[in-house]
Amino acid sequence: MSAFPSALIRRTGWLVGLPGLAAILGVAVPLVTPPLEARLDAEAGAVVRGTARAGAEPWLRVTARGRDLVILGEAPDAAARDDALARLAALPGLRRIDGTLGLVETAAPFVWTATRTGPDRIALTGNRPAEIGPHALADRLAPALPAGTRLDDTAHAAYGAPAEFGPAAMEAVSALKALQPGARAELADTRLSIHGEAISTEDEARLRAALATPPAGFSLGTIEILPAKVPDFSFGLARATGGALTLTGHVVSETARAALRARAAEIAEGAGILDETHTARGLDARIDPAGLTAFALRLVALLQEGGVTFAHGAMAVTGIALDPQAVDEIAALLRDGRPAGVEAGPATLETRPLKPYRVQLRREADSVTLGGHVPDAATRDRILAALRPRFFRERIIDRSRVAEGAPDGLTGALEAGIATLAVLARGEVRVADRALTLTGDSLYPESARRIEADLPRALPAGWRGEAAIAVPGVATGPAPEACAARFTELEPPQALRFVPGSATPTAAFYPFLDTVAAWAKACPTGRIAVTGHADPAGAAAPKPVLDSAVESTASVDAKGTDAKAPAKPGKTKPEAAKSEAAKPEATKPAKAADGKAAPDKTPAKADAPAEPEPDLPRQRALALVDYLLQAGLPPDRVTADPATQARPPAEGIGLALRP
Repeated sequence: MSAFPSALIRRTGWLVGLPGLAAILGVAVPLVTPPLEARLDAEAGAVVRGTARAGAEPWLRVTARGRDLVILGEAPDAAARDDALARLAALPGLRRIDGTLGLVETAAPFVWTATRTGPDRIALTGNRPAEIGPHALADRLAPALPAGTRLDDTAHAAYGAPAEFGPAAMEAVSALKALQPGARAELADTRLSIHGEAISTEDEARLRAALATPPAGFSLGTIEILPAKVPDFSFGLARATGGALTLTGHVVSETARAALRARAAEIAEGAGILDETHTARGLDARIDPAGLTAFALRLVALLQEGGVTFAHGAMAVTGIALDPQAVDEIAALLRDGRPAGVEAGPATLETRPLKPYRVQLRREADSVTLGGHVPDAATRDRILAALRPRFFRERIIDRSRVAEGAPDGLTGALEAGIATLAVLARGEVRVADRALTLTGDSLYPESARRIEADLPRALPAGWRGEAAIAVPGVATGPAPEACAARFTELEPPQALRFVPGSATPTAAFYPFLDTVAAWAKACPTGRIAVTGHADPAGAAAPKPVLDSAVESTASVDAKGTDAKAPAKPGKTKPEAAKSEAAKPEATKPAKAADGKAAPDKTPAKADAPAEPEPDLPRQRALALVDYLLQAGLPPDRVTADPATQARPPAEGIGLALRP
């Protein structure tokens, strides 16, 4: 029996040494592996540095993990790739190489993607410009990243990147700061696309404001920003004295905001709107967003001033009602007209006379609508009676309300507006207290001008009238005030002066004169006076013959000699006259091709008094006038100032508007 334990010990005794061996390995491996890994990493680093071109970053990336190497990168060609792999494989102590090396190719399309994988991590995938190494790209992106953000760059180097890739990539990763993890920014050739959920309503507003101006050289692709979720979805409309509306709180989308602004602008009736809303999620699923804003707009339209607010699931109204019947209408809407899921909040209302008192008449293709307020039913009937015979083919729609406070002469003013509205193709009459404004389209320019001039005179005493009538297809110039303001900006950057003794414009004049001609075409009623300048004291005397484009006023004989030139020696004036008398054919009018007498072009007699030449400042002004005439200005719109108004030499030429 004693032999059995001995045999068992011989067969299993090696197990006794396993704990000791494990202890030895547990101590040895941590001691041996780090130095081995560090040595392998250092030797591989030398291979990596050898792949760098002059002034560029190495294309090879290597990470040592124990006795293994993990490689990544794109070689410029196959020879460089094979050489790097061979050098790595020859390192002493290496067990295995993981990963692959690619070749730099041209990517079409060139797509680079930055994905926010966590609060402090961004993954870069797709294509990276071969000219920019991963470390260089990380350095460029660092200013656009929140502190502590780590980049995981697995993008492949490729050719074909747009020229402004670097700045665009910075804006792309900067956009991710406003979005939750999972968001993605993508550059596809020269298009920037953003997908993700906003962290907050403020972050979304800042991001959309930044995206209003795309990166230089890029356009916006798909922008899908899911609004942030808020714990209490609220919404408000505030109406100020005069009708201006302020929009506050939340809307569910940009489309909803655009629809809200359009309808609010109609209710404000030109008084303006201020949009302070933010897109957000969190509205009760039972409530239709479009129905909610439409309900709020119906309520605020019944207020002179005050507010409509939606918060904690209920709609409340406070302020001054539009008129007495509006109080009952608001109460009825809150009681019976609420959208599903909306509760009725408090309504705190008061009334007061309308200020301003408003009435509208709008003519459209097949209808005329009366809106606003009238003082009583009799006034309404009188206005409708004035409309029917003039608009017998259109539908007459009455949307007016009764309220006190109408200005004296309201009916007469509206009747004058109706008479004018009837001759327009389309138009609108608006009354605010004792001011009437008419806008619309006329088929004839002369009719439009007559209406604009006659309307103020047709209104009752104490009323002000203004008409702005357009003629479709006929361009109208800017107002005289605007033209005058533009004219003051035409002053050249420095004084423009002629060469002493000359009246020929130099090349420096032409850009300025072309600008003046362009102004004149844009302002077809403006008239210009041009002033020349004198020469400095001691400058060269003016030449006796004009050297500008303006013709001399001196007469010229048939041979082209100056009629004012002195007679040749040995031949007196009487002798010259006698000599000319001996040539009767020269004095007869020439025959035209059709046999009729041609216009008499006989030169002026030598002893006739010649017109005096203009002085030099006026010659210069005439030269500029001539240029502007050739540029297309009518003769009645440009003139030269009298020579007595010559400008000092230091000031150069001058231009002024003339009545």
